[in-house]
Amino acid sequence: MDRTEVVASVAGDLYATEKAVDAAITASTTLVQSMIGARTLLKVSPVAGSEAQAKAIEAIAALSSAREAIVACHAELQRAHRRQGFGIYAVGPLNKPDDWETPIGSEEPPRAIPRVA
Repeated sequence: MDRTEVVASVAGDLYATEKAVDAAITASTTLVQSMIGARTLLKVSPVAGSEAQAKAIEAIAALSSAREAIVACHAELQRAHRRQGFGIYAVGPLNKPDDWETPIGSEEPPRAIPRVA
């Protein structure tokens, strides 16, 4: 395997992981919506199932933390990738925005940075 194939493989795995975490968040929020809808349709008290719903919401919070971590991993891999001088590799959907970077330790929103080929 050459350098390009190795980098592309890691990028593909990263994209798949990001997609899987997003899918898990979507599925778990759908679960909470379903639980609320079922309780309403069955005319059951909001107290019924509240512990189960709280656990599902707790899982969503954990998935949100996982998403933040994988996004941070992505940013760190981008930095390492550039430091190594590998250039740009696009894996995943083609409608990705240009490179975005959030300043480390900053609350300001992400900003575009120039591409280095």
